[in-house]
Amino acid sequence: MKVAIASDHGGITIRKEIISLMDEMNIEYIDLGCECEASVDYPDYAIPVAEKVVTGEVNRGILICGTGIGMSIAANKVKGVRCALVHDMFSAKATREHNDSNILAMGERVIGPGLARDIAKIWLTTSFEGGRHANRVNKVAAYEKISI
Repeated sequence: MKVAIASDHGGITIRKEIISLMDEMNIEYIDLGCECEASVDYPDYAIPVAEKVVTGEVNRGILICGTGIGMSIAANKVKGVRCALVHDMFSAKATREHNDSNILAMGERVIGPGLARDIAKIWLTTSFEGGRHANRVNKVAAYEKISI
């Protein structure tokens, strides 16, 4: 598995914690920043991660900002992305098993580094169940192909 990870200025601490986790798990990753304390725009980090996921350059993505909301909104504008905003371990597991989420978003001002690490570990190690859930995911993918 290969993961693209990025944060804005509000998610640097948790991004570094998740990078440490991926090192421990021997998961290959691309770190797309940011490294600054000054305010930056979350779409500038979310969209490149999302594009790497949908083009297949990476298998999954992880995004962190202050709340996770901006990152998830921006990422979900990219067709083929199923970004889930998660702040608990149950949802981390469920979004992989039932929704085949390919990007995880979290908020550093909402959860601490320990919980973020636990969420990321569950999300990274949980597989999509398929079955009845595949039909639902396929309906979303089919809708994305429609031009409105």
